[in-house]
Amino acid sequence: MSLPKIVAQDAAATAGFLSDMFDKMNGPADRLVAAMRYATMNGGKRMRAALVLGAGRLAAQDRATGGDTANDGDLAARLRVAAAIECLHAYSLIHDDLPAMDDADTRRGVAACHIAFDEATAILAGDALQTLAFGLLADSATHPDPAIRAALLSGLADASGVDGMAGGQMLDLQAEGRAEAGDSLSLDEVRQMQGMKTGALIRFAVCAGGIHAMGSDRLMAALDSYARDLGLAFQIADDCLDYDSTAEALGKPAGQDAARGKGSFVTLMGLEAARAAATGLIDDATAALAPWGMAALPLQQIARFAIERRT
Repeated sequence: MSLPKIVAQDAAATAGFLSDMFDKMNGPADRLVAAMRYATMNGGKRMRAALVLGAGRLAAQDRATGGDTANDGDLAARLRVAAAIECLHAYSLIHDDLPAMDDADTRRGVAACHIAFDEATAILAGDALQTLAFGLLADSATHPDPAIRAALLSGLADASGVDGMAGGQMLDLQAEGRAEAGDSLSLDEVRQMQGMKTGALIRFAVCAGGIHAMGSDRLMAALDSYARDLGLAFQIADDCLDYDSTAEALGKPAGQDAARGKGSFVTLMGLEAARAAATGLIDDATAALAPWGMAALPLQQIARFAIERRT
């Protein structure tokens, strides 16, 4: 399944924004900027960026339908939010691939950042991308209302910190130690870990678009429900791909969880049951947005793509 045209356009617009941003980074640390660019611009689906822009578009349309003409931010400003989340995501992948973490040599079909450059440069590139993400959201160019900017900053901190991505990665590392001792994670523990490590940033990407466009309480609740189900389904689909795909197809090492004895949705549920669970979650995610009709179609299509993709 391919992404719908509007989603592909959003991905291209985000990539263009990122490229222009890196072009403007002049200074003595050229090697650092090169590593940041390399990790951020080396392909990828830009799904999180598309979720930001799609949710923002839906929120703006919903408010216009209700006759609310308050400033919801324009597309150019919302691209800054999408770019911030892509920078944060790229930082997480750089650090995830490091020898101290997953020890992966490839990412998206090319050398991982620490292989293409060196380990120290990769660590600094990840650090710089993380701070860049927060800097983008804090700038008044992102939204004229400081309360909106504060909400975005707080949301990104929650999604990426101890209760989100970083905490989930810690649980993942601890799971390896447990596996070595013959103690695998339970299904509930896998859900918690992946909800933090992967789901939290996906959830924030969706909600960030709604926050930026000042979405109604009703829509924000629906977006949050959609995002929770999407985040979990996305990781289940990842586990399925890790189990039945190849490194060549994925552009990164395959079968690592099984090789390390870590519990995953597939090892605990079985491949077909895991796929069925992902499909059920996406059915629920799309149903949450059904009241918005065709305006919600791009987000619903992204949800279907998340479990039907092959990379």
